[in-house]
Amino acid sequence: MDAINLPGGKHAVLLIHGLQGSPTEMLPLAKRLNQAGFHVSVPHFTGYGYHDGDTPRSVTPWRDWHAQVRAEVSRLRQSHDSVCIGGLCMGAVLALSVSMETELEVTALSLLGTTLYYDGWSIPWYRFVLPIGYYTPFRYFYKYPGRPPFGIKNEQLRKWVIREMNHKESSVAAVSDLCLPAIHEAELLMAHVKKNIARVRTPSLIMHAVEDDVSTPRSADFVEKHIGAGMVEKVLLHNSYHMLTIDNEREKVAADTTRFFNNAIANRTLIRH
Repeated sequence: MDAINLPGGKHAVLLIHGLQGSPTEMLPLAKRLNQAGFHVSVPHFTGYGYHDGDTPRSVTPWRDWHAQVRAEVSRLRQSHDSVCIGGLCMGAVLALSVSMETELEVTALSLLGTTLYYDGWSIPWYRFVLPIGYYTPFRYFYKYPGRPPFGIKNEQLRKWVIREMNHKESSVAAVSDLCLPAIHEAELLMAHVKKNIARVRTPSLIMHAVEDDVSTPRSADFVEKHIGAGMVEKVLLHNSYHMLTIDNEREKVAADTTRFFNNAIANRTLIRH
């Protein structure tokens, strides 16, 4: 799954897809932001994203994910006046983690389907016994299977994803399964962010589906309540599931993200002058 790079103006946006997902998950949002004048980067992070031949042993520690995101922010910062970050699912958690480092000067965050708890209605009951396997050889054999609705409320899109997954290990829009080491590292990252979220001072837009099948609005509520930012906006969506960037309300997600980023950039410019 190749990275996406859409050249644009003097302000950059880094988009981070979901755990063991693909940059293509972020393509509709990337295109809208680019049309609004932003330079947009959607990397594929080694050990975090999906790639052909992915195995449990290829998953790297979450601090490596963090370091790669941090390096990309620094790279974009060298050639642009500002850098905003948008993240989906675990990508939103990574955005929060990196934004704790104030020297990076992240201008704004768009946190989409932030996952601090795996408590959505499609999560099976046995999810809660998986930690037993984190420190045993079982971690290299078990995979948490993807299942309908794959985070997608739009029925036509969901049918297309299922057809794709019948021929591939992963669709451009959904991951067929998550290996246990990836889930374990995600849990460690989630714990780190929950413990330190008050350190995040970056203006933040929180968007979450009321019917999110992976993570309920409890995660969004936690961010809103505990984040250290002064500028926070929460938007609940009523016609989407977890994959907000591609589901029914993707245009609203793109429009609100663009508006929020532009406002944060304008406020930052006023403060500096």
